[in-house]
Amino acid sequence: MVILKSPREIELMRAAGRVVHKVHEGLRPLIGPGVATEVLSKAAEEMIVASGGEPLFKGVESPSARFPFPAVVCVSVNEEVVHGIPSERVLAAGDIVSIDCGVRMKGYCGDAARTFAVGRVNEKARLLLETTSEALALAEREMRPGRYWSEVAGLMQRFVESAGFSVVREFVGHGIGRAMHEEPKVPNYVQRHGRRDDFRLEPGLVLAVEPMVNAGGPEVRAGDSSGWPQVTRDGSWSAHFENTIAVTSSGIDVLTDGH
Repeated sequence: MVILKSPREIELMRAAGRVVHKVHEGLRPLIGPGVATEVLSKAAEEMIVASGGEPLFKGVESPSARFPFPAVVCVSVNEEVVHGIPSERVLAAGDIVSIDCGVRMKGYCGDAARTFAVGRVNEKARLLLETTSEALALAEREMRPGRYWSEVAGLMQRFVESAGFSVVREFVGHGIGRAMHEEPKVPNYVQRHGRRDDFRLEPGLVLAVEPMVNAGGPEVRAGDSSGWPQVTRDGSWSAHFENTIAVTSSGIDVLTDGH
């Protein structure tokens, strides 16, 4: 069931979103060659706790995983699409790293992801990051009350594919509120069965919109036996950008932009 949020609830979600934004901005200067991904997770945890927030991801269970997620942020490098576990892995110059962060404050959630270049990256990686970031920006420009989500998703898909990249199908965005994952599911592409699972944007609807874009084909697979990291099936690199967005009577309000 889709749960619409009141103006008060949206403001509580904005408070959580500000912490998420703070984490991303705080991690940005730490990202560089020679930094272990677990260092980024520890820094994120310190920032969340200092802000009075609760990390959403730590302890989350998945039926396909052997154990609960062990960290406060997902840190996914290069061919890792989502759910990368922070570890002793050291970032190298030319890598890209996606950081997904979720926070609960006073019972309400905020969720956002960013992909960062580690030093100077090659032209294809730079274009991948720009295309994925712009796909999210495109969605934000096109979202408005009364519009069907499939119209927005179709524009995102066409934009990504026109750049020579592909949209991940196995993972999509979601409603968000008191729970991290609520209805509806928010795909970044147009589904074959059309509007059967489509929905109309309306004031009070809050969505985590998160395009995941692969440099090669759209298929993914489990990256290791833990069942957590998901990687591209063909080994191509992947980028991930996400914001928590409220639909208003006049347009949208991005709750994870720090404002």
